[in-house]
Amino acid sequence: MTSLFSPLSLASGAVLKNRFALAPLTNLQSAADGVLSDDEYKWLTMRARGGFGLTMTCAASVQEEGVGFPGQLGCHDDKHLPGLTRLVAGIKAHASHAVIQLHNSGMRALKAHGSHGKTEHAGARAPMCPSDNEEFGAKAMTIEEVRHARDCFIAAAVRAEKAGFDGVELHGAHGYLICQFLSAEINKREDAYGGSPENRARFLLECVDGVRAATGPGFSLGARLSPERFGMDLLEIRDLAQRLMREAKIDYLDLSLWDVFKEPTEEAHKGKSLASYFTELDRGSVRLGAAGKLTAGESVQRCLDAGFDFAIVGRGAILHHDFPERVRADASFTPIGLPVSAEHLRAEGLGEAFVNYMRTWKGFVVEAE
Repeated sequence: MTSLFSPLSLASGAVLKNRFALAPLTNLQSAADGVLSDDEYKWLTMRARGGFGLTMTCAASVQEEGVGFPGQLGCHDDKHLPGLTRLVAGIKAHASHAVIQLHNSGMRALKAHGSHGKTEHAGARAPMCPSDNEEFGAKAMTIEEVRHARDCFIAAAVRAEKAGFDGVELHGAHGYLICQFLSAEINKREDAYGGSPENRARFLLECVDGVRAATGPGFSLGARLSPERFGMDLLEIRDLAQRLMREAKIDYLDLSLWDVFKEPTEEAHKGKSLASYFTELDRGSVRLGAAGKLTAGESVQRCLDAGFDFAIVGRGAILHHDFPERVRADASFTPIGLPVSAEHLRAEGLGEAFVNYMRTWKGFVVEAE
C-alpha cells in the first residue's frame, strides 16, 4: 500500500514531497485582464503552505479569444509575468511543485472577447471551435487559426517557465478547446485535425511536442483528460492515454473522473471501475493521477490503493487549506460538513469572488438568513 506521504519522482527530474495535488479550481478571483490578484495569490499559496506536494493554478488562459471566465488568471501576455513570478515564488517557498494549467475555452469562450480581445462589436470573431457549433454560436477555425491556437499553448508554457513555474498542465478535459478537438460529436473537420481518432488527437499531441521542444529538460508537463461526457468515447480516451504513456513525452496524466470509484456510464463498459481502464495500462515513466470525490483521508488513500500514483483534491482543499496535514495527523480525517459559512471560507483563504462562486454550488454555503 503506497503511503500518501511517500515522495513521487517525475521523469523530468522533479520529486513531489507527497501524493497530494491541488485540483485546478476555477475561482474567478483575478483581474478582468487576467493579472494575478492578491486574493488568488493568497488562495494558492495557502494550499502550498498547507502541505500539497503539487499546487496547480486554475485554468489559465493561453489566448485572449479563449478566455472562458470572468476573473480568469492569464498566461497569454507578458503583462501577466510579474504576477505569475510572484505567485511561483510564494508556492515554491513551501517546497510545493508549482504548476500552471493552460487552457483555451474554444466554443465556450466569453462572448465579450472578439478577434483581438476587444469588446464584442460588429465583425468580431465568434467563439472558436474545430467546427461550426450552433449551440454556442461558434465558428469553425481555419487551419491558420488552429495552428495559431496551438502555438499560443506553446508560448504560454514558455512564459510560465520564464516566470519560474516548475511545469504546466494542458487542459484537455471538460469540453474546452483541446477536448473539442478530441470529440467526434463536436469535431466534424475533414482535414488533418478531424475524422479519425488519431487526427482528432493531433492538436493535443502537437501541443505536447511543441511544449517539450520549447521548454527545458527539467520542466514538467502534464495533460488532463476526461473519459466521459463532452462527446468523449471511453475507449478512445483510454487508447490516447496509452499512447501518451508509451511516447513518454509527458510527466503525468491527470484524469478527471467525477467519481474515482464509479463504473463507466456506457452500458457496454460496465462491470469494472472506470479507473481500471487506465490503471491497467502500461504507464512506463508516466505518473497517473485522478480527481473525483476525493474528499476525505480514506478516499484519497483508496485512490492510491486503486493504482493511481497521486490524488487530485478539490473540495477538501477548498474547505481546508491544510487538508494534507490534517490527513497526516488523522488518516480518517473528514472535512467539515456542508453547508459551511462564508466566514469559514474566508478564513480558509477564499476571496469574496470565490466565496460568491461557491454560493452557486448547491448546498455548499449557508444561505443568508
